[in-house]
Amino acid sequence: MIAWILVGGRLTLTPALLTLPRPALVVAADSGARHAAGLGIRVDAWVGDFDSSDGVTVDAPREVHPTAKNETDAELAVRVALKRGATELVFLGAFGGRFDHAAALLLGGVRLAREGLRVTLSSGDEWAWPLLPGSPLSLNLPPGVTLSVVACSSLSGLKLGGVRWPLHGADVPLGSGWTISNETNDETVTATLQEGYALVTALWQE
Repeated sequence: MIAWILVGGRLTLTPALLTLPRPALVVAADSGARHAAGLGIRVDAWVGDFDSSDGVTVDAPREVHPTAKNETDAELAVRVALKRGATELVFLGAFGGRFDHAAALLLGGVRLAREGLRVTLSSGDEWAWPLLPGSPLSLNLPPGVTLSVVACSSLSGLKLGGVRWPLHGADVPLGSGWTISNETNDETVTATLQEGYALVTALWQE
């Protein structure tokens, strides 16, 4: 079951967003609820401490948490989605805003993927997908999209196809710039990994 998690970063309404399968469930994390109107979707649950949603009005049940808590609002939204049976999470509004929240969300997406969930993170113009051993990626992207592999750990056996500079079993150090700013040249990008974990990112609007 696909759940959309609306979070508080930037969201650009691009044609690429129209490629997303429609969700069975929408959970808004605090100020992320402001994205619902532009997306033309109904919010099923609205969670958080509501410290950043002044002026936002959404007709949805609210789950209010204290400001002093051990989880981000996005993590609370994920908990609600999983409790309701979600097996695939799409985070919208994932980029922009506070760096600490965005970084925690991206790394949290990797953790959720390691737990067996399918994860996509997007702000409409920027996208990311976790890449793990034994979980190959196949992405339908048009030619000319800037594509990077961000090594969240040291990587072994990285293979990347459908790009201007393909890789055939590369070993990549943690945080290396070697795999940044590649370019798609096919309709399908493929990526596999033997060891480590990474994020495949794309600058894609159309």
